[in-house]
Amino acid sequence: MSGSLAGRLALVTGAGRGIGAAVATAMVDQGARVLATDLDADGVEALAEKHGGRVTARTLDVTDAAAVEALVADAERTHGPLDIAVNVAGILRSSSAVDLTDEDWAATFAVNTDGVFHVSRAAARRMAERGHGSIVTVASNAAGVPRAGMAAYAASKAAAVMFTKCLGLEMAARGVRCNTVCPGSTLTDMQRAMWAASGADEAAGARSVIQGDLATHRTGIPLGRIADPADVADAVAFLVSDRARHITMHDLYVDGGATLRA
Repeated sequence: MSGSLAGRLALVTGAGRGIGAAVATAMVDQGARVLATDLDADGVEALAEKHGGRVTARTLDVTDAAAVEALVADAERTHGPLDIAVNVAGILRSSSAVDLTDEDWAATFAVNTDGVFHVSRAAARRMAERGHGSIVTVASNAAGVPRAGMAAYAASKAAAVMFTKCLGLEMAARGVRCNTVCPGSTLTDMQRAMWAASGADEAAGARSVIQGDLATHRTGIPLGRIADPADVADAVAFLVSDRARHITMHDLYVDGGATLRA
């Protein structure tokens, strides 16, 4: 296949649905072969069926360091050198900071931060030996702007962003670029679940996010729309391509201006 990623092998976590599935699709559209991973086996199997031989589905728990290492090692033996790794797997546990349980805090960091560490470490070690590669972590604009009711999520994403930047600094001389993409509100199952928890239907929820909420100190979205997962995937596809060959340790916000880039 032709495209900016032709001939490359990409690992995408959280690929069973939402942004992860959109990233995997964008990689395929640009000519890459994709190893799509998720705890949701049905989701990645459906993705593989949709894209035929361009996508290989594997079940993966990113919180399990040994499982991540084994999967990456097996993927390189079976499919060849890994050129791209994209961390998308994530969870959200909403709560006020003082009401957060130990379990919710630990679970959030286990996926959103430890998972990024496990996957990035396994990929970067191998990429560095070959002198090239690209790693992108999909974080959140909540990593840079405080959000009420999202303390664990925001903190875990901020940690993932800084880890990725530090990794990028260390890997730069070895030819491995590391960047982050920080989406704002995006039309995914996670976003819909947040609206449902507040008692709002999709239309009302979207309207509230676009308009902003003074009570929670949240600005609206200047561009006036909720992001589609493809909007985020397009940013990832750019950063892993040679068009971004001189970009590393960058934090790209894809939020319609919602954070006013504070």
